[in-house]
Amino acid sequence: MKDIAKRVFDTEIESLRFVADAINDDFSRVVEAILQHTGKLIVIGIGKSGIIGKKIAATFASTGTPSFFLHPGEAFHGDLGMVGTDDMVILISYSGETDEVLKLIPFLEWNKNTIIGITGNPNSTVARNSHYHLNIGIKQEACPLALAPTSSTTAALVMGDALAVALMECRQFQHEDFARFHPGGSLGRKLLVRVKDLMRTDKLPFISENASFTELLLKMSEGRLGMVIVGNAGDVKGIITDGDLRRALFKNPDTTQLTVTGMMTKTPVFIGEDEIINNAEQLMIEKKIATVLVGSSEDRTVSGIYQIYNQ
Repeated sequence: MKDIAKRVFDTEIESLRFVADAINDDFSRVVEAILQHTGKLIVIGIGKSGIIGKKIAATFASTGTPSFFLHPGEAFHGDLGMVGTDDMVILISYSGETDEVLKLIPFLEWNKNTIIGITGNPNSTVARNSHYHLNIGIKQEACPLALAPTSSTTAALVMGDALAVALMECRQFQHEDFARFHPGGSLGRKLLVRVKDLMRTDKLPFISENASFTELLLKMSEGRLGMVIVGNAGDVKGIITDGDLRRALFKNPDTTQLTVTGMMTKTPVFIGEDEIINNAEQLMIEKKIATVLVGSSEDRTVSGIYQIYNQ
């Protein structure tokens, strides 16, 4: 079974290399045409090509190119009303002779839509009736019967990804742009939500430098953060985490000899309120810590606490 899996991977990788070697200036012209158009990019295909088309349209839509997938059967029965005159249309058909796709060409020509054909046959009907054509002709399907679309659908998928990435780079599409289209996902949270939106601000566990060991334990338990801040909001002297406490006890179990100043970390990590969560979590990963003080390291002021494992 492992040999079969490796053979499929090898066959599809070889097919992708074959398609990549055939990429020419037509690809650049397609990208330029999409950039110049003001309408939407509509992707059409049926069967396996339709499934790939849905993914391609979704990738375009989430990376700065307004796009949606249109099923050719539904389009032929009324959904062509969704196609505006300024829209560009991508027709995906490996043979270039898919009947349901061909039926739409007369309307698209009448509607003056720019057509981009993605096929494996430059001489096909779809290719000949397209303003631009991208060739995804492969050497071999991974299917041993050469019947099930395998290498060919992979080639169509990667061609769509190549277009999306090229458009992203031309538009200088950034992390923040991507996050705006994904506000409900973890990426949107990390790139749009700021530290001040998630930090803990109520009942911060402050203790004085002269606090006793018992007072330290009580304040740490009361705060439920696994740490205490030494000083006050306007003058942070340091912090003591439960890890600091355990290490101190391991070195000297005599609690009467343990002092707050002796256990505390005098240079805690601070982060600004307006930093995005992604930056905060990257900082915490680099420092190998689970807690940061929200405030100013220069002024030694704190307005809150952010902990990575509470999110």
